[in-house]
Amino acid sequence: MYEFFTNPSVYTFVRGPLVWIAFIIFIGGSIYKVRTLILLAKKEKVVFPYMSLKYSLRSILHWLIPFASRNWKRRPMMTIVTFAFHICLVFTPIFLLSHNTLWYESWGISWWTLSEGTADVMAMIVLFGCLFFFIRRIVAPEVKFVTFASDYILLTITFAPFLTGFLAYHELLLPYKIMLIIHMLAGETMLIAIPFTRLGHMLYFWLTRSFMGSQFGGWFQARDW
Repeated sequence: MYEFFTNPSVYTFVRGPLVWIAFIIFIGGSIYKVRTLILLAKKEKVVFPYMSLKYSLRSILHWLIPFASRNWKRRPMMTIVTFAFHICLVFTPIFLLSHNTLWYESWGISWWTLSEGTADVMAMIVLFGCLFFFIRRIVAPEVKFVTFASDYILLTITFAPFLTGFLAYHELLLPYKIMLIIHMLAGETMLIAIPFTRLGHMLYFWLTRSFMGSQFGGWFQARDW
């Protein structure tokens, strides 16, 4: 196993062709997923005809702003962890210095980056968030009831890139090159999984939120938050 991870061709493949494969599957799968949902919505006579831009935007904004909805206000700890987790989950890999360096080396693209200390803190927030959601699925009855083995697998898929990235950067547990390869494999696995699992809610939450907002605001003359 050690010889496999220290083989230069393995690193070259994981850093090169496998990255392209992961991004192609992620982008293609995301387009397919969103397109499929839109086509399904069009077949249902009660979806698009009743969609309202006003109520859709109102609903989306209230759920994207911390403590703007009643549900967020009722569960302050859940709200804080959820927003901190998602913000760090999205922006840490985008603005990480090492990732930015790879973009620049490969395509000459560069943008603002996080400081090393800030990136460490944000990575730890993601790891803490994963543990929080894991424990919540075990101890909260209303969540445990709708939890399946796949949910724990998805939490692991989300957890792995940040843990291995943290360990690789600080050169902990395993030699740097081996941990770096494991980190890249974990990240590519997560990218591929997004369009085909519950992680894909990042792609279509706006559609479900728009429908619910339009339904409550337009049909029932009530708020959905």
